[in-house]
Amino acid sequence: MSGAQPFVLAVPSKGRLQENAAAFFGRAGLTLVQGRGARDYRGTLAGIEGVEVAFVSASEIVSQLAAGTAHMGVTGEDLVRETLPDADAKLVLLTPLGFGYANVVVAVPQAWIDVKTMADLEDVAAAFRARRGERMRVATKYLNLTRRFFAERHVTDYRIVESLGATEGAPAAGQAELIVDITTTGATLAANALKILDDGVMLRSEANLVASLTAPWDDKTKETARILLSRIVAEEEARTTREVSTVLAKFEAEQQIDAQAIFAARMRLHAPDGRLVLNCPKEKVAALADWLIGQGADHVAVTAQDYVFSAVNPLYEKLVAKLYK
Repeated sequence: MSGAQPFVLAVPSKGRLQENAAAFFGRAGLTLVQGRGARDYRGTLAGIEGVEVAFVSASEIVSQLAAGTAHMGVTGEDLVRETLPDADAKLVLLTPLGFGYANVVVAVPQAWIDVKTMADLEDVAAAFRARRGERMRVATKYLNLTRRFFAERHVTDYRIVESLGATEGAPAAGQAELIVDITTTGATLAANALKILDDGVMLRSEANLVASLTAPWDDKTKETARILLSRIVAEEEARTTREVSTVLAKFEAEQQIDAQAIFAARMRLHAPDGRLVLNCPKEKVAALADWLIGQGADHVAVTAQDYVFSAVNPLYEKLVAKLYK
């Protein structure tokens, strides 16, 4: 491997994000190995050769992906959109991962009973400027997202106060009139007598598997990406679907169409001896089994699977499409 370009995978270095990232890769049979323990910021990915794992902060992952020093990484979409105004030119968000949920929102004091929308906020900002001769203050760590969102909604009479601490406390402390911050349940905002504007959700974020478009992609690193992504897709397919098998002497084209249209079931096999195997979303399994019995089946077996590999790899195809765009 000497002289070969390593495939660099950047993952969060600590906390719940690291735990969730490790669980995500672990489900696909890929174990994050942290060299000499928790203080080692380099590691490997058991199961795939030639992968170097970089354990860094979630915000640093975005910087490494943008600079091309990492090929793939796990980070929040909020950090991607805040850090990189031209994110789609440098990165491709391959798939959401089902953890790290956080909404970036505009929140105002609950006492502003007549302020419910961004249009209302525009009126308040103008009145604030006319009455006090100064601009309304918005406390936030999300400077770029705030500027873009407010500009799109024609709110201009404000100034940003960069938040270095607990943003939700800024209005009560007299440091700002309103805030832009992340929230999961809204409980902390409510505890600070704040409310989210009806149209004030700027971004519904979660952790994503993100690929760099500026990294050095050669045949070896692309093949590593294909293998890694095929395992991720195979695990997701297995986790979200079930194999349904039965015996039906006839399973005509019309029945296949109905199975696909009604139950999103895909036929895997229909042998001359009548053996029929379909793959179906797990939430539709019971209804499909009832339908198959109605078509003449005596028994229907449902099996959970560890992995379902396919010649079609949508995540890798998404990456390659962007690389050669």
